[in-house]
Amino acid sequence: MTPPLHGYTVVDLSSGIAGGYATKILADGGADVIKVEAPEGDPLRGWSASGAAIPEGRDGALFRFLAGGKRSVLADDPEQIQPLLAGADAVIWSPESALAQQISPADLWQRYPHLIVTAITDFGLDGPWHDRPATEFTLQALSGGAIGIGRGTQDRAPVSIGGQVGDWLAGAYAAGLTLALRARSLRDGRGELIDLSKLETQVLGLTYYPVTYFQMLGHPWRTERRPTVPGIAEAADGLVALGCGTAQQWWDLCAMSGHQEWIDEAGELTITEQANLHADELYAWLREQNVDDVRELASAFRIPNSPVGNGQNVTAMDHYLARESFVANPDGFVAPAPPYRFTPPLLEPPAPAPRLGADTGLIAAPPPHAEPPGSPPVGDRLPLSGLRVLDMTTFWAGPSCTHLLAMLGAEVIHLESTQRPDGTRLIAGIPASVEQWWERSPIFSALNTNKRGLTLDFQTAAGRDVLRRLIPTCDVVVENFTPRVIESIGLDFDALRELREDIIMLRMPGFGLDGPWRDNPAFAYIIEDATGLSWLTGFPDRTPFEPYSVGDPNAGIHAFNGLLLALEHRRRTGHGVLVEAAMVDAALNIAAEQVIEYSAYGALLDRDGNRGPTAAPQNIYRSNEIDEFGRDDSWVAIAVATDGQWAALCTALGDPAWAQRSWDAAQRRAHHDLIDERLGAWCRARSGKQIVETLWPAGVPVAKVMQPHRQTELEQLTHRGFFQQVGHPVNDTAPHSTLPAVLADGPESLHRSPAPLLGEHNHQLLTELGLSADEIAALEADGVIGTAIRR
Repeated sequence: MTPPLHGYTVVDLSSGIAGGYATKILADGGADVIKVEAPEGDPLRGWSASGAAIPEGRDGALFRFLAGGKRSVLADDPEQIQPLLAGADAVIWSPESALAQQISPADLWQRYPHLIVTAITDFGLDGPWHDRPATEFTLQALSGGAIGIGRGTQDRAPVSIGGQVGDWLAGAYAAGLTLALRARSLRDGRGELIDLSKLETQVLGLTYYPVTYFQMLGHPWRTERRPTVPGIAEAADGLVALGCGTAQQWWDLCAMSGHQEWIDEAGELTITEQANLHADELYAWLREQNVDDVRELASAFRIPNSPVGNGQNVTAMDHYLARESFVANPDGFVAPAPPYRFTPPLLEPPAPAPRLGADTGLIAAPPPHAEPPGSPPVGDRLPLSGLRVLDMTTFWAGPSCTHLLAMLGAEVIHLESTQRPDGTRLIAGIPASVEQWWERSPIFSALNTNKRGLTLDFQTAAGRDVLRRLIPTCDVVVENFTPRVIESIGLDFDALRELREDIIMLRMPGFGLDGPWRDNPAFAYIIEDATGLSWLTGFPDRTPFEPYSVGDPNAGIHAFNGLLLALEHRRRTGHGVLVEAAMVDAALNIAAEQVIEYSAYGALLDRDGNRGPTAAPQNIYRSNEIDEFGRDDSWVAIAVATDGQWAALCTALGDPAWAQRSWDAAQRRAHHDLIDERLGAWCRARSGKQIVETLWPAGVPVAKVMQPHRQTELEQLTHRGFFQQVGHPVNDTAPHSTLPAVLADGPESLHRSPAPLLGEHNHQLLTELGLSADEIAALEADGVIGTAIRR
């Protein structure tokens, strides 16, 4: 079958993981990706996270994974590739590419207005920080991701999430936005300049809408670092991951461990506080159990659980073997399969990466595109206008995907029931004594602007009848229940195709539609544990910390990509598609480097606190300030990624005797303890502001470790309009995050209406379906629809 992006030409003017992953997603979808490299080649060709020696004449395994199926041409002058650009459909650009540094994305788009030009930078193409140095590590600190929602412990420095997850997220967003703007380009022939910021992708992917939460409720989500309980725990024969995302799961864990007396349904303590109160006893019990026994028991109690994955063991886990989650790369190592699956199959099979310049002189430039119409475009600039989506998702992963659709113009109908509302309505900590407490969740508000709200109890025959009348009016149905839920009500893909032949169904189960873990409940932290994301996070002398954030939004942006590929297939063929975008498959892809390093080089990547393979020194150092909570707990992140940055640091410090300007990366790594001691002492005598103002203008990547709810204080985000004020009929106006990119020719406002009240659009939507006022009143009287939570 012809892949959905067949005939779509993408010029890759990027380097690094973010650009490499964005263009891999497009190449897997069938695009002809032409990687343009300077004669010295992409530096990623020589990269190994473990420091493994790459044989002469070979490229690094990570590069070969990311570049599979692409073509490579050499150029050292932008004029050499002008014919290629004139005939291409899209360009992915990043400043790490030596050739890209000679080409301005804005100039490129102005010269070729048909192109979708996606620029991936740390802070964006303009603004007060646009030319400041940064790394994955310092961006985590600025975003609030280094503190996240309480990761770590108060007796140590905050700890960043391991594994360069921010770069992978940026790549997924770059691909998704490129595909979304393609839909508009097909309508009017006009391209777009997508100015994507890695900082903003980290805000969206590593924190949980902390600004909206703080502004609406008046206090942060968390004020201190503490590990989740139980989280990752030591069992008698290894590590096991257990999670309690709801009160019922905590009560079930109490019963499972034989401690029903811990259950306190009437007390004032939250389940998190109750779990911490009994942590020592719980861990003592777990240390006496075997991993398999704990997991079997937890599954019986419907408690989220998983083994703890890493680059060595994850490929042998029974669930991944059953689902063939890992595939042999043509270049001789093992890597994750794509993050989504299609029925019918749509993706290209794994292909080898090109040797440097292998296609130079062999590629005929596509015919130049016609100039877009000279008159201004008519109508809105929303790329997904006209798309109707039934959103049957809940919590974070699914709604984050459908929220992107809604911000970009799709009509999204968010389906809940009065008995089972969206879970984010229930986790804001609003007492049930507060009027309309279920409308006051900042998390729900942040995830659901622009959507229409419908309540429908589809466990009833009447509710299912209405649902079957609604589905044929929708182009797309999205759900993220465990697989058995949809199957039990008879609404799987085959059933939906009987209602509308060309329907797209996007299913977002935690562990997939098959395999031994398929019916296990899945929350973000369990997904992180099962895939290796947790393994790299934390200190080597204790069990890993769960990132506790990235698993959900990462699943959302990957599902968004899969859905857009399916929609492109339908546009070309008229046929419907089933998209299976399991959370676990998306997480395996952004943890790909672990499996690739182990299978290619036998190297097991491990956590090392705040140190990492991309910079030395790299760490979080305490400053001399008391924080807003009255604690000696203020920090800065410093990461030296190049010899030039090390020289700049030495100069800024006054060339102290302990720091040798001539040290290369290996020598700096060998002296890391010494550097930490002396640099830490220098920072301890200064405020965070003093440290940043000394080092950043000198060219050293540095950042204050921000509390997440202080993101509005980042002047770069203010300059780019990342937060927009959103009013609400129940809540006060509050800032809401938008897209992690500025669109040069996009809509002025991305939040056009607030998140819907529970069942706000019941009468409007049901009337549109042809139901009479009496029929609607009967559904309301029977509790099938409603506007207030029912217990």
